[in-house]
Amino acid sequence: QVQLVESGGGLAQPGGSLRLSCAASGDTLGDYTVGWFRQVPGKEREGVSCLSRVGGGTAYVDSVKGRFTVSRDNAKNMVYLEMNSLTPEDPAVYYCVADPRVICLPSTLQPGVVQYDYWGQGTQVTVSS
Repeated sequence: QVQLVESGGGLAQPGGSLRLSCAASGDTLGDYTVGWFRQVPGKEREGVSCLSRVGGGTAYVDSVKGRFTVSRDNAKNMVYLEMNSLTPEDPAVYYCVADPRVICLPSTLQPGVVQYDYWGQGTQVTVSS
C-alpha cells in the first residue's frame, strides 16, 4: 500500500508556473501508474494527466496539453506535475493518484472510467493577478 503526499500548490499569476510534487511512501512507486486529478468545488473531479508504470507513456486532458508535464523519479519515489502558462481555468485542488493496475490512456482520464486506489490529500492551486 502506498501513501501519497502532495506539495507545491499555491498562488500563481495568469501565465505563470507552478510545480507540484508528490512524495510516495510505503511501496515502490515504480510499480504503479501515477497521475494527477483536480477538483473545483461543485464540479466533477477531472483527470489531468497520467504516466504509465511501464514504458513511460503519458496522457493529458485536452485543456492542459502543451502546458502541463507529468514526470516521475522512481529512485526518489516522487511524481511531479509541471504547470506552465496557467490560466483562470486551472485553479483547483490537485490530487496525486497511483494504482498498480490502471493503464494510462486518454480515456482513463475521463470521469468514472477508472478508479485509482490511492490518493493524496490534495494541494490547492490558485491563479490570480
